Amino acid sequence: MASVAKAQTRRRRRTESGVVTAAHLTPKTIKVRIEYLVRHARYDKYLRRSRVLHAHDERQEAGLGDRVLVMECRPISRTKTWRLVRILQAAPKD
Repeated sequence: MASVAKAQTRRRRRTESGVVTAAHLTPKTIKVRIEYLVRHARYDKYLRRSRVLHAHDERQEAGLGDRVLVMECRPISRTKTWRLVRILQAAPKD
């Protein structure tokens, strides 16, 4: 009974949203660019910074330019520790 109660009190996992910059170059993997702002200590200007996350896309549904929501998970490979939750906004088709 104690193990059931312990399993129900999992901590919330981090989620991030970003834009897919590479999709299907490697099977079931997407690269997601997360952009954020950082204030410069001396000049008080805001600088745009970004980082790239490797995320697991099991059904290979995300495409290049899509805005997606990814969630932190257990390590899937050496670089993949995030997984795709859902596509927030599909990229416009030309």
